[in-house]
Amino acid sequence: MGTGREIRSYDYVNRPYERVRDALKQNALTIFQSATKAAASRAQSVAAELHVDFGGIGVKTDIKISVKNIEEKSIDAASTPSTRLLLEWEAATLPGLFPFMKGELSVYPLTSTETQLDFRGTYEPPFGAVGRTMNAIVGYRIAEVSVHRFVSDVAGYLRQALA
Repeated sequence: MGTGREIRSYDYVNRPYERVRDALKQNALTIFQSATKAAASRAQSVAAELHVDFGGIGVKTDIKISVKNIEEKSIDAASTPSTRLLLEWEAATLPGLFPFMKGELSVYPLTSTETQLDFRGTYEPPFGAVGRTMNAIVGYRIAEVSVHRFVSDVAGYLRQALA
């Protein structure tokens, strides 16, 4: 996955795997953008946004998400189907001030009516050695909370959109 700090997060969607997989394969960027924007600004922006409240301080930035590849595991009698979306994101403006994230969102069935979203990624803190020190103090926690929020927002959006 890389040399950066690893973050993992998961959530579920109470919809069949095939519906979740098909939605993400057809419209992943739209889903990510819609899921991560505040409701009032969803229709007005094409950027996604990560946001987190940390110790009473709101931290947010618009991000550019790119889907590098979508891989589907072939289905046979002995395996569970799965789909992996390989993602990267960085701040839309002043990317050097925020971590660069690289990861994969795995999608697979839990049951016939529930689908797991499982994100595993790594990020590189900005500012070299100073950034690594800041990351050890507070940066990792902010990155972790923002990834959890991202996965939760995507799952919530899919639960509503596929109802």
